[in-house]
Amino acid sequence: MDIEVFEKWSLVIGVGGLIAFMTFIMWDLAKQSKAGRFGTFILFVALGLGLLGFIIKTVLVEVVDK
Repeated sequence: MDIEVFEKWSLVIGVGGLIAFMTFIMWDLAKQSKAGRFGTFILFVALGLGLLGFIIKTVLVEVVDK
């Protein structure tokens, strides 16, 4: 395996793991604060937009580079 391929896959897996962990943190925050359905929805929308923005930026960079 080439070092560039290893770095690419490590980045994808690492960032994917961090996104999954941030999703767990949002769920745990909603659970511990007893936010209810609407509060949980607002937490996921507000905090999830940052994650979505990062994912969209990554996709756009890949599309523009090709």
